[in-house]
Amino acid sequence: MKVLVLGAGAIGGYLGGRLAEAGQDITFLVRSTKKKQLDERGLRINSVFGDLNSRVNTVTAKNVSANNDLVILACKSYHLKGALETATLSLKSDGAVLPILNGIVHLDELNSAFGPERVLGGTIKLSATCLPDGTIEHLNDWHWLKFGEQNGELSPRAKAIEKVFKSTIGLKAYASENIIHEMWEKFVHLATAASITCLMRANSGQIASSVEGASLFQEMLETSASVARAKGYPPSQTFLDNYRKLFADKTASYATSMLRDIEAGKYIEGEEIIGTMLRYAKDTNIQSTLLTAAYAHIKAYEARHKNGGKL
Repeated sequence: MKVLVLGAGAIGGYLGGRLAEAGQDITFLVRSTKKKQLDERGLRINSVFGDLNSRVNTVTAKNVSANNDLVILACKSYHLKGALETATLSLKSDGAVLPILNGIVHLDELNSAFGPERVLGGTIKLSATCLPDGTIEHLNDWHWLKFGEQNGELSPRAKAIEKVFKSTIGLKAYASENIIHEMWEKFVHLATAASITCLMRANSGQIASSVEGASLFQEMLETSASVARAKGYPPSQTFLDNYRKLFADKTASYATSMLRDIEAGKYIEGEEIIGTMLRYAKDTNIQSTLLTAAYAHIKAYEARHKNGGKL
């Protein structure tokens, strides 16, 4: 299977790097500056599952060919519109798209562009960040990927993709018959964690160190879960129990990528995650002052960011 990974940031770089390490036919579609960095230094990963320093195949948008069986979209959600044209030019006529993006709303745009029969759902639990020199730092032992057909079919295509991912070292990869529900659970997790960690500008353990902080997490989790229920995707009890425990753990140091981006003064996926959850809450008549405050906070950050960080 010929695979193109669009984006060589923390998630795309990690997945593509592990696939290349396993001997799969992988090419990274990147900007010219990133191509230069990868061509000169190689792809570097620091991880509890083994470090990697390897040369990888790279291509830029102007040189891409329509010969790929699978395009993995691993860009930030706010870059999706720009990625669609390139992804279209990269696919074989019967090729498929696998988005590994945060949130849920991107499926609407991809289904419109390619048709739902060519778009898989996907969700990943892997915390990583890119260091200034381009090295990908795996931040914990979260290490699984789920994907599948939107209609729930365990298709030959899904099984073939599962085989490709399972060739990697340590990655738990599963073809799912319930991927949309699992994407919704990830969305509930992200909307909760991003809202509270960004609003409080602290990691989960620091927030949970006070009774009041821990209660904010629980309130936000229930709000997000209520929205998911109203949309027809109720989170499982196991999911809720696990995240209630995480968000109450004073020793945890979980920080969302959105918080890390805010701390670094970067663009954020606020609209795609927190904004979408707020919109869905309004659509289902769910009131939440806390969710509204979290959204107002990230919009204020974005406005200040556009002003060069000045008040």
